[in-house]
Amino acid sequence: MEEQEQQTTDTSGAGAGGKISLRPLQLSDVDDFMVWATDPEVARFCRWEPYTSRNDALAYIAGTALPHPYYRAICLDGRPVGSLYVTRNEDRMEACRGELSYALGSGYWGRGIATEAVTAAVKEVFGERPELERVEAIVYAENKASQRVLEKAGEGLLRKYVVIKGRTRDAFMFSRLSTDEDS
Repeated sequence: MEEQEQQTTDTSGAGAGGKISLRPLQLSDVDDFMVWATDPEVARFCRWEPYTSRNDALAYIAGTALPHPYYRAICLDGRPVGSLYVTRNEDRMEACRGELSYALGSGYWGRGIATEAVTAAVKEVFGERPELERVEAIVYAENKASQRVLEKAGEGLLRKYVVIKGRTRDAFMFSRLSTDEDS
């Protein structure tokens, strides 16, 4: 499968100690992808289990990330350190909403990278996906770091919201509207 042309969206990178950008994830990013995708701490609150095979990671990038309408590598100084995507809800009554998901290599936590990437992605996705009027992110109540990433935009506790890995979990919600002033 052909790699997508690299198109970056520059964010300020002020608190990260480098330049943060978003761009389509590429097959050539597989080794960087494996750094965070194999880490059990990164996968702890994700819906996926840690990757154990480079071939499985390549298949995921080729089959899921490349054809996805909004799947981006979170890059620090041009090198992928995480990923982020927004998926439109398929139900007809929920099609105006998209769900934001992200993962960041644990070596980059606490540096403001995820916050900058989420902020940039929300602004960008409304321009690229005009059918979306709302972007939401769900974060599990135990995931305090992701709560801090999302709390600036507003949140609410969703009690007993979802079963992940056999356990019912509470979650917090982030949302932005396409009509919000700073979107």
